[in-house]
Amino acid sequence: MEFTPRRKLELVSGRAHPELAQEIARELGVELGEANLREFANGEIHCRFDTSIRGSDVFIVQTHAGPVNDSLMEHLIMIDAAKRASAKRITAVCPYYGYSRQDRKATGREPITAKLVADMLSVAGADRVVSVDLHSGQIQGFFDVPFDHLTAAPVMVSYLRRQLNDDLVVVAPDAGRVKVAERFSQHLAADLAVVHKRRLRGQANHVEALQVVGDVEGRQCVLIDDMIDTAGTIVAAAELLAERGAAEVWCMATHAVLSDPAIERLTNSALTKVVVTNTLPIPEHRRFEKLEVLSVARLISDAIDAVFEDTSVSEIFGGENLA
Repeated sequence: MEFTPRRKLELVSGRAHPELAQEIARELGVELGEANLREFANGEIHCRFDTSIRGSDVFIVQTHAGPVNDSLMEHLIMIDAAKRASAKRITAVCPYYGYSRQDRKATGREPITAKLVADMLSVAGADRVVSVDLHSGQIQGFFDVPFDHLTAAPVMVSYLRRQLNDDLVVVAPDAGRVKVAERFSQHLAADLAVVHKRRLRGQANHVEALQVVGDVEGRQCVLIDDMIDTAGTIVAAAELLAERGAAEVWCMATHAVLSDPAIERLTNSALTKVVVTNTLPIPEHRRFEKLEVLSVARLISDAIDAVFEDTSVSEIFGGENLA
């Protein structure tokens, strides 16, 4: 007797960024499942899926937005609920991976919290993890389950091709972003420049930009970074580029964390445009005139489709998502 296995995709979202999950569902042509999340009087989170997910391929979308601890705990509880409901395979989709900057010990007596989060997702029951533009690629090695590292670069490059002129310089705001900025410059046939910076010892979120390596005078500059948190790095780099004679300075980043005082800094900076993606929610009262938000829903839906169909995720990005 032979049985043809039935495959069913279930897409479920947490409460951190339901708008992005709805976009992903529309791209996939599926209904977004209901997790019935609620809180008890003491703040404990409860989850119960509306319909049976037994034997289903379940994708649980939850970006680790602020308050990050609440979003992360909610993600873990949803994964555990899916595991105990006999889901065939559970994929944790984290458009923004929480604690990604704590990926190493910079000084003594510090945790490596990015590894701790990886362990918690695995122990909760995730069989696979999908995320967009990790702070550092080495985080993939923290997992004992398959990890699909997506990049928002195709969305950003496509936008830049439509918007900018031929006299373009792609700028890395620090040494850690040089490889990514170089990839952008190759796709856009643009020049590359690098800002040399240093963090002031003992002062969190304070950055001093020291020098620009590359020709930026009279040219259109675009700073490329993975995230904007308090905007110290980006604003310091933009001011330095303006001092060196740049005609116009933009910045592009995947994750708009925008912790205070980021909005004030960006509004009053030398930047003329701030382009981010919707991996994190940006409420209307946090938006400002220079801000433009691009959607990564299509990228994530393509990756989910590839995982569900057991085809290559890296081929979607031409292999450029692997580092």
